[in-house]
Parts: sequence; structure tokens; C-alpha cells
Amino acid sequence: MPSDLTPLWISLKVAGLATVFAFFIGIAAAYWMLGYRGPGKSVLEGVFVAPLVLPPTVVGFLLLMLFGRSGPLAPLLQALGVRVIFTWYGAVLSATVVAFPLMYRTALGAFEQVDITLLQVARTLGAREWRIFWRILLPLSVPGLLAGMTLSFARALGEFGATLMVAGNIPGRTQTMPMAIYFAVQAGAMGQAWTWVLMIMVVSLSGILAANAWQARRQGLGKTENQKPKTEDSAPVGQLAQEHGLPNAPYGSLQNPKSPIQNSPRPTPSPSPEGNRTIHNSLATSHQPY
Repeated sequence: MPSDLTPLWISLKVAGLATVFAFFIGIAAAYWMLGYRGPGKSVLEGVFVAPLVLPPTVVGFLLLMLFGRSGPLAPLLQALGVRVIFTWYGAVLSATVVAFPLMYRTALGAFEQVDITLLQVARTLGAREWRIFWRILLPLSVPGLLAGMTLSFARALGEFGATLMVAGNIPGRTQTMPMAIYFAVQAGAMGQAWTWVLMIMVVSLSGILAANAWQARRQGLGKTENQKPKTEDSAPVGQLAQEHGLPNAPYGSLQNPKSPIQNSPRPTPSPSPEGNRTIHNSLATSHQPY
């Protein structure tokens, strides 16, 4: 057991913040791409997924050129007094970039699985886009979003190449568990390397198992709700009629005051010839003496 557990805490802090950033940015990008029909959609899709297919060293090099002292963002960072390179902020930045494609693709797939008819009906009823997103699209996509968060956390926790180039390997400041494993192997400390390997495996598997357990519990609750017997509405018809401004009439006899059919006088049916003879015979029989 290593006496210094700083790499563990740094890894958890970096992976947690990177997952939060990737979650919100990935959902925003996925929702935007879901309705985007403009030119260059395939190019944007390629840019969003590029950190997933590019080598980590290439991603780290591009971030180094972008946020370095000679990069285009250097004047802005200097004005804000923020330093990214060789700090744990750089580790969070690199982990967010490499975890973003997983969150983006998973969120986009979850959004595409939602029945578009539900969204169209909500728009027809006058619901605003933000309300449709929060009340319909997002709740129905929770399982996919949870899977994306789990994958993003695992990817950020195991990031090595881009983090090494952007944040470096500074013990106690930017050294994460993957870096501790690499440099422990380089130094020949195989026991220490094995300890960090087991720790990172336990943390990753714990997150995956927790997400799976939550999803299984959620599905079980959904099945239980579906199996409950449906009860009829016990509210009196008169109360419902008063709430909707209708006359207090028995169910089935409520009339629409604007309906020309219901408000027109009903014609009195004329009796048939057979009916007339029956009535005449009944009257004649009733007048016979006993």
C-alpha cells in the first residue's frame, strides 16, 4: 500500500470534474446536432468525435499549442491570470476533451431513440422547446445519459497521453494514477505499480456496477408501476362537470349548448297503424261492463 495516496485523490478530482464538464457540453452538442440540418453536419460530427480516434499524444499536442504561452488563447489566459499548462487544470482540460466524444455520441444516440411523435405533439400543443427538452426528451434519455457518464468517467480516469503532455507528471500536483503506474514501472517498483493498477480497476468497476445497479433498480420500479391495477376515477360526474363549466347532468346526457343537433327540438314520433289499432282495442276493452 503506497504511503502517499495523492495520485488517487488527484485522479478522482480530475475525472469527476471532467465528467461533469463532458456531461453538460456533450448534452448541449448532442441536442444541437439532433435538430441541425445545415451544411457541414458531417464535418462537425467528425470534429466532435476526433478526440476519440486520434492518438492521445496528438490531442495533447494540439491542446499544448492552443493553450501554451505562444498559443492563440495565451493573451486571454494571461489577462485572466489563469495558467493551464503544467497544472491540474490542464489535467481536467485534457480529460474533458478525450471524454467528450463518448458522452456526445451516447447522448445523441439516446435522443434519437426517443419517439419523435411525442416531440411533435408537444410542439403542436404549444409547448416551448426548453419545456419539451426538460419534460420529455431528457427524462426519456436518462438510461443512455447515465451510460455516457459512466463511460466518460472511466475514460477520464484512465487518461494518460494527453494529460502527460498538457499537465506533466508533477508528484503531488498533477500525477494521476495512470502516470504513477507508468513511472513506477520505469523505476522497477512493480509492487507499487500493481497497487495502483488494482486501485484504478476497483474505482472503474465500482462506478460501472453502481450505474448498472441504479439502472436495474429503475427498470424494476417501472415494471412494478406497470403491473399495478388501474383504478377508475372516483370523482363524481357532477364535480367534473362543474370544474369544466358544464351543466350538472347525469353522465351521458351532457349537451353542448353550441350544438345545433342537440339543441334542435326533437320531433314527436307518429304512431304506426298497428299501434293505433292496439290502443283502440285497449280502450274498447276498458269500457266493457264487468
